[in-house]
Amino acid sequence: MTDLTDDERLILDYLTDGLSRGQQYFRSKKIAENLGLSAKQVGVRLSGLADKSEDVDIEKWSRARSTTWRVTSA
Repeated sequence: MTDLTDDERLILDYLTDGLSRGQQYFRSKKIAENLGLSAKQVGVRLSGLADKSEDVDIEKWSRARSTTWRVTSA
């Protein structure tokens, strides 16, 4: 895996923990609230993580009030 920023590592850990509990869909807004980031920061980093991460597959799923991401184990 390429070098990750601290925020990217934090988000990746959050997603991995969620996957271990059976969760597959994550909203940028909810991730931001739990990690003390803005939804925009999360969205930008998730787009980058989709290309960087070898541990999880990240796909932009839908856009309603907050962007939803579908995350699965790679």
